[in-house]
Amino acid sequence: MEQLNGKSLERVVSQRAFQMGSSFPCQICVVGFICGVCLTSLFLAALTSFGSVATGTNSRISIFNYTSIVGSGDCNRVLKERIKYLEKSSILGADDKISSLYSTWSDLLSKSSAPKAPHLENCKSSKELNQRLDLRLPNTSFPSWTMWKGTLDDLPLSTNDEKLKHYKHMLLSQGAHPPWITGSDEENYPLTRKVQRDIWLHQHPVNCSDPSVRFLVADWERLPGFGVGAQLAGMCGLLAIALNEKRVLVTNYYNRADHEGCKGSSRSSWSCYFFPETSLECRKRAFELMRDKVAWEKGVITVKTNYTSKDIWSGKIPRTWGNPWTFLQPTTEINGSLLVHHRKMDQRWWRAQAVRYLMRFQSEYTCQLMNIARHSAFGWEAAKMVLSTSSEYLVEDVEEKNIHDIEKFVWSDHKPWIPRPLLSIHVRMGDKACEMEVVGFEEYMHLAERIRKRFPHMNSIWLSTEMQDVIDKSNSYHHWRFYYTNVTRQKGNMTMATYEASLGRETSTNYPIVNFLMATEADFFIGALGSTWCFLIDGMRNTGGKVMSGYLSVNKDRFW
Repeated sequence: MEQLNGKSLERVVSQRAFQMGSSFPCQICVVGFICGVCLTSLFLAALTSFGSVATGTNSRISIFNYTSIVGSGDCNRVLKERIKYLEKSSILGADDKISSLYSTWSDLLSKSSAPKAPHLENCKSSKELNQRLDLRLPNTSFPSWTMWKGTLDDLPLSTNDEKLKHYKHMLLSQGAHPPWITGSDEENYPLTRKVQRDIWLHQHPVNCSDPSVRFLVADWERLPGFGVGAQLAGMCGLLAIALNEKRVLVTNYYNRADHEGCKGSSRSSWSCYFFPETSLECRKRAFELMRDKVAWEKGVITVKTNYTSKDIWSGKIPRTWGNPWTFLQPTTEINGSLLVHHRKMDQRWWRAQAVRYLMRFQSEYTCQLMNIARHSAFGWEAAKMVLSTSSEYLVEDVEEKNIHDIEKFVWSDHKPWIPRPLLSIHVRMGDKACEMEVVGFEEYMHLAERIRKRFPHMNSIWLSTEMQDVIDKSNSYHHWRFYYTNVTRQKGNMTMATYEASLGRETSTNYPIVNFLMATEADFFIGALGSTWCFLIDGMRNTGGKVMSGYLSVNKDRFW
């Protein structure tokens, strides 16, 4: 996915169209002007945006998306969709100031500094902070983890603040909990904070060149039938093997990152989307050992083919922490009753821990994907909200000039704004019927209505599905606001592999990851227990401070 240009097509279209008015002659002029702009922009990078935004309880505006490079075949489509969007905006009485602010934020998405927008994140700053939190401090056993969030560790201290400096050093020496864990122990699966710290320490030896350090190097699954969820589940199994054998897991080729959006060394690598599973030093050492015949003979290095499918997919769960899955609290509901026991409680607990570790920090690329997704879905509402709460807000001031200490060091950890409370629904149908009982969209919405009875102020749903029929049916629920990625969806029962191939590798990877992360951020979740994707979303939520939000499932399948 390419970044926005400094003078994006969307801004040009927005400002011109609103200035020219709605008369037919003016619209003809606008179209002519836009065509000229479009023809000169054919080879420029453009935004691939996601989303659908609801601007009112009974109406929704579909936000169109660009391809990575706007080609001549897409030019007319982009123009038509933009004009259609402007016409709808005019009907809904869109405010010129809101449109201008939204467009200005769109332009600033391509800049390294964050625009002053509540729904956007400073990706460059976040990456730099997270990189520091993912490295050991010199001559210490732990990174600079602390008991607080944000960037307070960077606050300049005077010589009179020795007590606070000593307290920081004491925290580091004791090893504070990992910063990617949200919430207390009571709000997550048992031992989550300890497990995450221990996995990180295992995966980041002090000295990767120590002869005692052994490695497991594994490619991600790449068979056509393996979706993103199945690939993650397989790597969870390999991480379990690595821990049990006291090896450092090093992931190698990741086919879903083998596209133009992943640049440089991140091409074909997990690091395109999330931070690497181990340090760069360990990765380098592992690849060196793969060329060493003696290392192979001594078992210092192993690869995926050293293990059976059973080892990977249903092998032994690490027992380092005892059996914490035996006291999982029942927070999953099926048919009106909470699920207390099932046959795979250990696997459910472990996969949640493994996925949380593998996705602990977003890359700058993924952060930008999420910015674009939130802006496309919630940007209009954010602009309206900002303008309605500040009579002195100026579009020219969207980039912060003077940042006060509390904003820089304390509020820096606040997550981007999304409309809350937000319910996430993942509807899995299509070829999944050969593996589990599929349920119609009506059943999902029946559960949504149940949640709303308890929380009547909730009216927003992030909807993810591969089926166009589901999106069409959402139009009949007028008292809900639906947001969803704007991507071509299935019509009929084609296989998931065929469907993803039709989208192309970049799109078929980016939009599921965006949907996955949005689901983990939502306040509530409805899915299908028989779906691996829902299984992993639930795990991320239960290691992300949302275990007490519960999980409503439309079916009882597989392990249950």
